[in-house]
Parts: sequence; structure tokens; C-alpha cells
Amino acid sequence: MKYITVLLFCALGFASSCSNMLDQYSHSAIPPEAVTEKDLPALRLGMYNRVQNEPQTRSFIMCDILGGDITQSNYNPIDVINSTLSPLNSAIVNGWNGYYSALYQVNNLLAVTAQFPDSEISVRARGEAHYFRAYIYFCLVSRWGGVPLLRENTLDKLPRSPAADVWALIEEDLDTAASLLDTSESYYYVSRNAALALKARVMLSQGKMTEAARLAEDLITSGPYKLDSFDKIFRKKANTEIIFAFENISEESSINISDLFYTYGHPNKGQGVYRLPASTVELFGANDTRKEMSVINIAGTDCLNKYPSGQTGKDPVIVSRIAELYLISAEAQGRAKGVGRLNELRRERGLDDIYPASDAAYVDAVLDERRRELLGENFIYHDMVRTGRAVERLGIQKFQLLLPIPGKELQLNPLLEPNPGY
Repeated sequence: MKYITVLLFCALGFASSCSNMLDQYSHSAIPPEAVTEKDLPALRLGMYNRVQNEPQTRSFIMCDILGGDITQSNYNPIDVINSTLSPLNSAIVNGWNGYYSALYQVNNLLAVTAQFPDSEISVRARGEAHYFRAYIYFCLVSRWGGVPLLRENTLDKLPRSPAADVWALIEEDLDTAASLLDTSESYYYVSRNAALALKARVMLSQGKMTEAARLAEDLITSGPYKLDSFDKIFRKKANTEIIFAFENISEESSINISDLFYTYGHPNKGQGVYRLPASTVELFGANDTRKEMSVINIAGTDCLNKYPSGQTGKDPVIVSRIAELYLISAEAQGRAKGVGRLNELRRERGLDDIYPASDAAYVDAVLDERRRELLGENFIYHDMVRTGRAVERLGIQKFQLLLPIPGKELQLNPLLEPNPGY
């Protein structure tokens, strides 16, 4: 996808929870009422660009950084977790500010498209905007809990809304997106199925298992998707698995995950900031077909191999793929009914069937399968938190089940309350 960055900063202003961003942008540029229908394609692609780029690279692997399955040289995973979970940590600050910056563009586009209710491109852009607002708020609420809720941009300083209200808006936005969208020209654009896939994740995250299972099964049995090889999925080849991904074209992107994982010893070079501990490498048995595309040893250092470009380019960032829906269905249906889906995925990946003896052992088995399948795709910390296993399995303290609100945001907006413990 060729993204065009078009910033529509108007008198409506920017999210109050990111007060420090207010001084960075002009609020006297193009007001929404001055936009014509001909501007919509550029504004639409500008929205894709901002949602992709504004949260910055580490936001796409934050749940891996905090999930215990990656580490840094001479550090244990818990050391990486503790150093990251600081109100002053740049990845925390950039993520919070970036999501709200992207939300600003999304809300602007929603305001613009309301002026053209019957335009085909306006309807599609509005559906995509509702999807992206849901995606942004999922990233926010699943990390920080209750956050300021903005249905439209405002200059007012806002307090945090309860997490339940944020989840409700996410569901509402995804329902609206699904009603407005159909198929897309490629999986680099949002489709109705992308909205349904994200909603299945949202329902699982809230413990709404019946609905999560229904949505997942609908996509597995009725959608155009099938499990495919990791070589196709993670080497930018035609595949039947990806539902939605950011294309992340080099000339338009600041997102380079590979550079953080490959060391300089790889032919494509990299900074090698993060690496895989032995416990992660040992998750993959000899027959696991995912291993080669998940783990690479570079001069004695085990590195993540899903993002292959290093410093030579950028790689797509997958948001949803059908394997996640198999795992959602397996977990949401429970041991008796879900083990079939779990084993179907395992067989596809070269592993034998398993039949855990208890419900608790079954959830552990599903989580371990998610660790193998979704390594480096931004899941595991949230998985551990939502299943009540984070404190025991990651070694964190209870207050670390939520991320800290950035310190500067607390200073600029007195209505914001910090998460307890920080």
C-alpha cells in the first residue's frame, strides 16, 4: 500500500490526555468542513500511516518485551520488564502519546466522512476509522486499563474513563466497522473480516467466551482463510492466513522491528537490542515447522527471525491472522470442545495431539501454544495478565499488571490519576 501522510489539524484540537502534544501541531490548518470528497482518498491513507507509525516500533512488541519470552544481553527477562515499566521509559511514553496522536487523525476522519454519508469512499473510510479507533483503544485499555475516552477531538482535559466504558466503545466501533465494510483489495487494507477477527480477540480479553468462540469459528469455517506455512506468512509471500497487516513500506515507515532483533552479525545487520532466552528457544521441538522462521542463531546469539529485513528495509506487521482465531476458539470453547481446534493447529505445525487432564492444564497448554505460534507478535504479556498467570509466571508484582501512565501526562493533566504502585 502506498500511504500518503495528510495531517488534518483543525480547531477541534488534540486529545487532552496528551497535553504535551498540543504545542507540537498547528490548530489553524484545514478544518474538516473545508475538506472535499476528492480529499478523502489521501486522508484515508494518511490515517493508515499515522496508526502504523505514531505509536513507534516498540509498541508493536510491547507485550513481548513484558511477556518474559525475550530479553537483553546480560539481563534476565524480569530485569527487562522492571526497567520498561517506568513512567519515564521512552517506549511507555511514546506508546501512550502515539496512540492518542493516531486517534486524533482517526477522529478527524470520522468528522470529515460524516459530511459525505452516501459516498462509497466515505463509507469505506468511515468503516476503517471505526476499526482503527477500536484497535487503538484495545491497545490502550489492555495495557493501561481505564483511559480518557474521546469520541471526538477536544481541547478539554479529561479524566480516565472506567475500563468497562472503553471496552464498550471498542465493541461498538467494531460492530459499526463490520456493518460498513466488506472485502478489501488486499490484507493490507481493513476488511469486515478484520473487524470480526479483532472483535473475537476483544471478547476473549473480556472473558466473553461464547461470543469469542462464535466469532472465531465463523471466520475459521466460513472465511477465505486457511492455516499456511510460516515461510509464506513471514517472508511476504502470497498466503491464506493473514487477515490484516500493516504493509510497512520502507519509504513511508519508521517501524523497524527486525533492527531490534537481528545482531550486526546477520547479513542484513541489526542493533540486536533484544534476544531470545534459552527458555523461549526450548519451546520449539525438533519437528515444529515454526522454529526456522521463529528462531535464528547469529554467531551464538538466538534472535527472533520473523522480521527478516534487518537494516535493509522494513517488514509487514501482522495484526490478525487465522491461527490466532484457532487459538481463540480453542481457549474459548474449553477443554472438551476446544482441544480439537488446538490439535488441528498443532498438527499443521508438525506436532502431535495433546489431551490435558484438567481445565487448568488445558489453559496452560493453550497459552504455551500461543507463545510458540505468536512469538514476537505482541500477545504474551496480555495473555498472562488476562488469564491471571502474570504474577506467578513472569515474577512481576500485582501493580505491574497495568502499565504506568507517563509522568509528564500526569503533570500536564491534573485530572489523570496514576495507576497504583507507580
